[in-house]
Amino acid sequence: MNDIGSQNQPVGALAGIVVADFSRVLAAPYATMLFGDLGADVIKIERPGTGDDTRQWGPPFTDDHEATYFLSVNRNKRSFTADMSVADDNGDLVELIRRADVLIENFRPGTMARHGLSYEQVAAINPRLVYCSITGFGSEEAAAALPGYDLLVQAVGGLMSVTGPGPGAPVKAGVALVDVLTGLHAAIGVLAALRARESSGRGQLVEVNLLSTLLSSMVNQSVGYTAAGAVPGIFGNRHPSIAPYQLFPAADRPVVIAVGTDRQFQQLCAALGIPEAATDPRFATNRARVAHVEELDQAITSLTIEQTADHWYRALSARGIPCGPVNDIAGAFAMAGELGLDARVTVGEGQDSVDLAANPITLSDTPVTYVRRPPRLGQHADEVREWLRSPTTTEPPYQDHSSSSINQPMGAHQ
Repeated sequence: MNDIGSQNQPVGALAGIVVADFSRVLAAPYATMLFGDLGADVIKIERPGTGDDTRQWGPPFTDDHEATYFLSVNRNKRSFTADMSVADDNGDLVELIRRADVLIENFRPGTMARHGLSYEQVAAINPRLVYCSITGFGSEEAAAALPGYDLLVQAVGGLMSVTGPGPGAPVKAGVALVDVLTGLHAAIGVLAALRARESSGRGQLVEVNLLSTLLSSMVNQSVGYTAAGAVPGIFGNRHPSIAPYQLFPAADRPVVIAVGTDRQFQQLCAALGIPEAATDPRFATNRARVAHVEELDQAITSLTIEQTADHWYRALSARGIPCGPVNDIAGAFAMAGELGLDARVTVGEGQDSVDLAANPITLSDTPVTYVRRPPRLGQHADEVREWLRSPTTTEPPYQDHSSSSINQPMGAHQ
């Protein structure tokens, strides 16, 4: 675990980039958190009094009654409360956008325009702005009324049709996977637009939606349909194109065996004590194994049930066979620690610190930094407002005492 205190930290790769964060819930906040982790100054706009919806989403809550859902995607941000429908607040937001490099929003299509903050409206005052709009189903009129909830998109986008214990029993993923994937695609799109701005001097509009992201992210399942007309169904814990690549019962808990090559299958047969199966015409090739997956399942299950999951993890891994037990979240973090991975991080100081899941990106020269814990509602409102109302030609004394001496002044890009 990395403890983040008041020591000097390396400057992030995106230091000097100011992000106007008009996001809430998950997809867009995940994207803006990535920018904050990489050193950008992210100013999160929240509704006065209530803030981001996820501040109330729980349980679980911390001992300080903070929703862990909110904490999961909002570190390295400043919270600025403003109501777009109030003239003074709207004026502050316009000024923020004028000074920003990036704006990311995930309101329903048309919401920002009603408040004079659409891309077309604000590009006139800040032509260098990279403006990212995240929607559920796109910005066309027919899509505007559809609510972009992850569960809904998993259903209508086909993910649930290939996920579940068996045919006729669709199941959602255990996390809002489509939101996270969309946030990642949004971040990539914004970075591409920032790179293009270096040569053109102009910003641009970046649009990402949940449905298109899901269809792209279903990769082989999607292209099986587009290129071959194959409509996949639910295979449970099996793979439609590889075998054995599934869950098997062990003496104490399930274990995954993921064989991707014929050589790995030969090693599996040797480890299971059935070397003859490797040359059985039903199993000798992957194509044959997929065609006879039921017989293969029965043969392997009769043997894996005799030993524990940890036994098979050790025995098969030693032979280069992808294998592992089904861990819960605690077990997964424990495994990461055993492998020397810094999968969790403490952000903040003393009693104000909070343990979070670490950013998985490693950069050798400009590493990810954890400067600010997820903010309390409106925590930085006075500081941000003072900066917005100061002359843009003056660098403001802008100190953040919440967790670290690292602080990139807002507006440093100007």
